[in-house]
Amino acid sequence: MIKVGIVGGTGYAGVELLRLLTQHPHVEITTVASRSDIGVPVAEMFPNLRGRTSLRVEEAGSENLLKCDVVFFATPNGVAMQQAPQLLAAGVRVIDLAADFRIKDVADWERWYGMKHACPEWVEQAVYGLPEVNREAIRAARLIANPGCYPTAVQLGFLPLVEAGVVNLDHLVADAKSGVSGAGRKPETHILFSEAADNFKAYGVGGHRHLPEIRQGLAMRAGAAVGLTFVPHLVPMIRGIHATLYARLTADVDLQALFERRYANEPFVDVLPAGAIPETRSVRTVNLCRMAVHRPQDGDTVVVLSVIDNLVKGASGQAIQNMNIMFGIEETAGLCQVPPLP
Repeated sequence: MIKVGIVGGTGYAGVELLRLLTQHPHVEITTVASRSDIGVPVAEMFPNLRGRTSLRVEEAGSENLLKCDVVFFATPNGVAMQQAPQLLAAGVRVIDLAADFRIKDVADWERWYGMKHACPEWVEQAVYGLPEVNREAIRAARLIANPGCYPTAVQLGFLPLVEAGVVNLDHLVADAKSGVSGAGRKPETHILFSEAADNFKAYGVGGHRHLPEIRQGLAMRAGAAVGLTFVPHLVPMIRGIHATLYARLTADVDLQALFERRYANEPFVDVLPAGAIPETRSVRTVNLCRMAVHRPQDGDTVVVLSVIDNLVKGASGQAIQNMNIMFGIEETAGLCQVPPLP
């Protein structure tokens, strides 16, 4: 059994890790740690876990983490970089669900995140955990930078196009919408029910922290810099991301065949039939990206519709997918749930 520790187990990403890992056939959760709620039974905080775990919340720096095979950080930005080096030195593998190790240019990271990086020497060694791109590197990784939610939906949607070199890389557009859980569990005015319900708005138009991550990933696959306009929106639902992506075609190509070929062997990417429209509810609570590709009026613009659950394929589910690859077990282990409807 893989001995697992979770730091930040009291947030939304943390409880999703717990929900999924308690069903995992090869995992034993040994430690749940946090900066708050020390000593509180996990199942008391999250009633959905009653009967699934008897663990209590430990301090974030608990020495029990050093006894784990892998530790997940479901913490705010800036936390993992403080604790990861000690764990890595002890031979513990680390999967960070925050942004501490995602951007290779440390100076660029510091500009976007407004803090000094605590362990820049580990940034270069970290593997970006998008399995559909870096599966082989993930197998041998000691430190995984789990992708952000928007970057997962946007990159997976654009990848077939930029890899094939069939679109203008200077003018990519990502119009993305997220549910309120993407803002985390901390109380803030803009995510109160009376503020977010019956409302729809853009945010981060001048520059969102996920922009450099998306540009970095696409540029690496394209072999050239990309010009990307990325505008996120907040929608009045709990979970889910819908990314509508636009690009200008530079070659005549069978788009449906291109996408189906690129993701033919990917267990967690579902390319829908031509003309289909993916819905966020079709991926709710599961580790899956569903997408469809369109060419309106047979013109020179391609439109990709990409949907994920921001807490699962956009966070905790993808982190577990990475763990499965790292430990050489079936990639789909513990991740074969069916979305609920309605």
